Amino acid sequence: MNYGYIRVSSDKQTVENQRFEIENFAQSNSINIDGWIEETISGTKNYDKRKLGALLKKVKKDDLIICAELSRLGRNLFMIMEILNLCMTKECKVWTIKDGYRLGEDIQSKVLAFGLSAEIERNLISQRTKEALARKKSEGVILGRPKGSKSAKVKLTGHEEVIRTLLEKNVSKCEIARIFGVNRMTVASFIVNNGLQ
Repeated sequence: MNYGYIRVSSDKQTVENQRFEIENFAQSNSINIDGWIEETISGTKNYDKRKLGALLKKVKKDDLIICAELSRLGRNLFMIMEILNLCMTKECKVWTIKDGYRLGEDIQSKVLAFGLSAEIERNLISQRTKEALARKKSEGVILGRPKGSKSAKVKLTGHEEVIRTLLEKNVSKCEIARIFGVNRMTVASFIVNNGLQ
């Protein structure tokens, strides 16, 4: 049996993107999806309290679970590794589309699964950050620096005395820009903003 597993963490997210990815992947690899598991639940909730837990209980040898990416299985490394270990023990395969993982029951898959730890953790951190930013945005929080505000620190910060000395020696703004690897306009505005001339 081949299963498509889809999880979103909030009602505001849509399952359609993941379903589309899985359907396209299955079609291009001549795989027939026999069953779909869709759930709207946080990945922090233990897998046995989710529909995923029921799926993992019923999978058998040579069954295949396809998901968009490993982060759909869980939100932390240990949970994902536990799920993958369970699948390997039952000789069920897990394939992901975005990550490109093909984990089966063979020894290479076991080595790959445990060697992927650092990469999976990086991907999970990135996924959590994106989801948190999307949630903040949907709550109306304006992200980033306020419009029109400027960063207090620029590449030239800390080099005021060197720039002042160069100006006193009649070194042009273009030449100073070349020395520091910045645009001439950056040098000009830095000189004005810091009263260096």
